[in-house]
Amino acid sequence: MQLKRRIPVGKTNYKSICRNNYYVDKTLFIKEIIDEAQNTEVMLFTRPRRFGKTLNMNMLQTFFEKTNEDTSGYFADKKIWQQGDAYKKMQGQYPVIFLTLKDIKFSDWSISLGLLKEVIRNEYSRHQELESSQEIARADAVLYHKIINDTATDVSYFFSLQSLSRMLYMHHKKAPIIIIDEYDTLIQQGFIHGYYQQAVDFIRNFFSSALKDNPHMSFAILTGILRVAKESIFSGLNNLSTYSVLDDRFSEYFGFTNEEVTALANYYNAAEKLPEIKEWYDGYKFGKHEIYNPWSVANYFNRDFTARPYWTETSENSVVHKLLQRPDNTTYENLKNLLSGSCIQSVVKTNIIYPSLNDPQTDVFGFLLMTGYLKATEMGLGERNSYICKLEIPNKEIEGIYWDEVLRVQEESVGEDTILQLQAAFLTKDCKALQGALSNYLLKTSSFYDGLNENYYHGLLLGLMAVLIKSHKPLSNRESGYGRYDIELVPKNSSTPGIIIELKAAKSAQENLQVLAEDALEQIEQKRYDTALLAEGVTDIYKYGIAFYKKNVEIVVK
Repeated sequence: MQLKRRIPVGKTNYKSICRNNYYVDKTLFIKEIIDEAQNTEVMLFTRPRRFGKTLNMNMLQTFFEKTNEDTSGYFADKKIWQQGDAYKKMQGQYPVIFLTLKDIKFSDWSISLGLLKEVIRNEYSRHQELESSQEIARADAVLYHKIINDTATDVSYFFSLQSLSRMLYMHHKKAPIIIIDEYDTLIQQGFIHGYYQQAVDFIRNFFSSALKDNPHMSFAILTGILRVAKESIFSGLNNLSTYSVLDDRFSEYFGFTNEEVTALANYYNAAEKLPEIKEWYDGYKFGKHEIYNPWSVANYFNRDFTARPYWTETSENSVVHKLLQRPDNTTYENLKNLLSGSCIQSVVKTNIIYPSLNDPQTDVFGFLLMTGYLKATEMGLGERNSYICKLEIPNKEIEGIYWDEVLRVQEESVGEDTILQLQAAFLTKDCKALQGALSNYLLKTSSFYDGLNENYYHGLLLGLMAVLIKSHKPLSNRESGYGRYDIELVPKNSSTPGIIIELKAAKSAQENLQVLAEDALEQIEQKRYDTALLAEGVTDIYKYGIAFYKKNVEIVVK
């Protein structure tokens, strides 16, 4: 019996994958690039991390680059080879400049700059044909040797990409293709670690000299997570076309389509696993295409069909964490709706200005969309390069991120002990302990003037349900019986009780909180909010009526 090829995880060498692994054929991307290059000189593709950007760029390099090796064999059995001679003739015909910045992730600017210079030096050294070339100008020959010997000035590095393209053109008599993978990594790190402006200044000069009106470039392809605001990086670059998660063009080439995942499942004799794969890793919408997270799908097949949050394990999710630490009222309401499984509506801008993410009420949900933490279910044009989108959490894997980060922020705010007390009290119907823990939580997290309305406390309690995320699935504002409950916790195994919470908020100090809490409990009974849980076979159900006034709380339970 022939052994099944493994689908690669983390490998980005196209040739190696073709030789040794199961390859999801994305080579029609090459055809689309060739066609698009007739209309635009610089193409920028923005996608979330680990959605196949680097592998696609390596595939393009392998296809276009003129080398001593005949690389056509890596494409002869692929889709691109069926597109006609016009495309075949372009294989192996160009000098290629390939730079990846994905590993420049340091907290210190001087180290990051040094590593960037090393990336440039390595690319210069890769083109050994230039070392003794008689075709390049003497000044360029001097610069070439200064770069590879690490004696060039910072100013020389500003123009090093432009200079290399000119040298390759002069030597090969053909303008090179420039590929820059994960162009914005250095900028992201600069924002996180405090050297944003230094990173922007360098990258702006580095790019503009090479990409703007460069007669020694056939075309350029860049990838990144975000399109950094025009005034920061791409000023004056009028030959740039950007293709984000909102665009139809090229939308099927990053991530796996439904057809590709189905083919994978059939190859591994695991067609019965498709519903689980869909629940965990599907849900992204790039343009008009339904897209699965390729990193997580590949890990799923390689790890005995075990569903877990593979993609989220590769990141600290710092953006989500920052959002949850400082939400304004609108953001808080939107987060509550997202955690309830509802859509929200938000303006989404295709240009991102990193420093503005520190401002109150910024385009943070658009940022979460571009970085893979939300999906757009509907989209309409807004003003000045913006969209009006309906957004929601794409799948079970990403949903877990929000709950995990909610819990982490809470632990940072009130301490792990309070969180553990809340967890234990909910699961044991210990009203006294629960009331004490909730009071302590309110004292530490809320202003005296916060809330005064039921919606505020609803959001607060829903966030607190993160303490039970390992044992329960939180639901909010769902129909059950003769109405809509506030919060329901569905147990993940039969030995754990289900929980229903109904809450009330007093409008003045004169209202009796004990009576309000009893009214809330009575509402659960009268409107049969336990119907949905009973239908799922849950018979052990804890029912909580909770009443608030500012930082005061009363609880009754049945």
